Amino acid sequence: MRRPLLFALAFAFAAFARAGEVQVAVAANFAAPFTKIGEQFTAATGHVLKVSSGATGKFYSQIVNGAPFEVLLSADDETPRKLLAGGHGIAGTAFTYALGRLALWSAQPGLVDAQGAVLGSDKVKHVAIANPKVAPYGAAAMEVIRARGLADALAPKLVTGESIAQTFQFVATGNAELGFVALSQVAAPGRPASGSYWLVPPNLYGEIRQDAVLLKAGERNPAARALLEFLRSEPAKAVIREFGYGL
Repeated sequence: MRRPLLFALAFAFAAFARAGEVQVAVAANFAAPFTKIGEQFTAATGHVLKVSSGATGKFYSQIVNGAPFEVLLSADDETPRKLLAGGHGIAGTAFTYALGRLALWSAQPGLVDAQGAVLGSDKVKHVAIANPKVAPYGAAAMEVIRARGLADALAPKLVTGESIAQTFQFVATGNAELGFVALSQVAAPGRPASGSYWLVPPNLYGEIRQDAVLLKAGERNPAARALLEFLRSEPAKAVIREFGYGL
């Protein structure tokens, strides 16, 4: 065996021997792209990810109450700021990893038109949104509803999911004809969008800046810092764009 190859194998073995583990809290809308990014990260570093996905607001409550998450990939930028202000995050580590895009989706082909006018239709009996108190995509959905002047008309029709993932399931199973979901959920790479959807114009809701932050529990974990660094890499950015997010 050639000497350079021996050195390369020895270096790779040493790197994987130092591989660690990271407890990651991931906003529900970003679960699918993060699965792919996580696989790339583990292949490149050997570090193992322990991932939980859910509503950002619930993660905030869990973290301030002592949950051992080391990295948070939030669905907004406000939650990381609050965690930093409360001493639960590490100063200087927060950054925007993706810009979220909101879609009005139906599992029924042809139901959603190009202008989203169906939202005000009498034939729609249920509209699913994520809980706006804990899910930033739900808060964005309420902004759209108010901007369209439909807050009163839609109030009795709203079906609330605890996260954007549950909201997607409400629509996928037919429990709601329509739902406000993340674009990444209905236009994933390699999987043609089923049903019909309206990509909501960004001027109807505030920018969804999704920030990542190193949490206090991960301050001394090199694997946690390596994950944040990897999120800024070109391979990770390619996946983020592939799933329809902005950068």
